[in-house]
Amino acid sequence: MVAAEDARFAQLEPRRGLAVFGGAHVRYVQRAGWGNAMYHLLRADEFDAQRALALGFVQEVVPAGDQIDRALELAEEMCECAPLAVREIKRAAQVYLEEGEQAAYREIPAMRARTANSADFAEGIASFVERRKAKFQGR
Repeated sequence: MVAAEDARFAQLEPRRGLAVFGGAHVRYVQRAGWGNAMYHLLRADEFDAQRALALGFVQEVVPAGDQIDRALELAEEMCECAPLAVREIKRAAQVYLEEGEQAAYREIPAMRARTANSADFAEGIASFVERRKAKFQGR
């Protein structure tokens, strides 16, 4: 998330005689595709928050000054989810980034085992059937 009025994004290394040493070449290609990555990286382009949103570098653009309130809203939404499930999703997504697609698919049985037999899963099903908000315990 980024505030529209404040954000400028740039990869200026090529204008200073450097390659991108921080991994921007990987992140750009992963998130924005080869064409967009080369368009911005090779030109040492600077762009605004709306372009960053279109490229997938940020998920939301909010008015300046609203960032903290919106971040807290998002955190509250995430905290309504089962902690075990959130942890497993995040862990498996990290496996994808570090080891690739096939490794991430191989994680599915472990994800299922860690969540489907949990008290949180039972609570999630019960809350759905009873049409009430779930009270997850992280177990």
